[in-house]
Amino acid sequence: MPKRGYHHGNLRAALVDAALKLIEEKGPTGFTLSEAAKNAGVTPAAVYRHFSGRDELIIEIAVQGHSIFADLMEYAFNAGQPSALAAFEATGRAYLAFARKHPGHYMAMFESGISNQATPELATASARSRQVLERAAEELSKHIPEDKRPPASMFSAHIWAMSHGVVELFARGAPGSKAPFPPEDLLETGIGIYLRGLGLIAPDD
Repeated sequence: MPKRGYHHGNLRAALVDAALKLIEEKGPTGFTLSEAAKNAGVTPAAVYRHFSGRDELIIEIAVQGHSIFADLMEYAFNAGQPSALAAFEATGRAYLAFARKHPGHYMAMFESGISNQATPELATASARSRQVLERAAEELSKHIPEDKRPPASMFSAHIWAMSHGVVELFARGAPGSKAPFPPEDLLETGIGIYLRGLGLIAPDD
């Protein structure tokens, strides 16, 4: 591919697109900034006008991913209303849908080893997506007496961890991805068991 130089189109967006493909192929730590430059059709020197290193490029992708993720979670939460339970379950399904549709963003967000506090922009973006699930947890647990109610942040963190585990083990093309049940069913069943344990939904007959 011929080098098109620094004035090639929207270089920043082109580098993000190139890095997303590399992340999907090699993981967030499996490529170099020079590879991203080559795939974007520019010289490595041009990249440094926009990003100081690979981590900064990954942070850009993670910020973008958290924004997409939060929009999707908010849409799922609002679409599930007026039932707090339906809204909560919808956010769980949205988690799986995001991981499938945006694998490069997902890996940059959760598998790069970069702290969500690395930059103010990343901290703000990640907090927004987390707050959607916390709001769903808070709505669902309102009828539990306050002294027995789990903190919304803990409640949502448990569901987040469960969702992440289902994605990693059964919803991705990894060695452990074969499962006897669809990932959505695994997650819905797991959430059901958790919510019954909290007394949020009635036990099965």
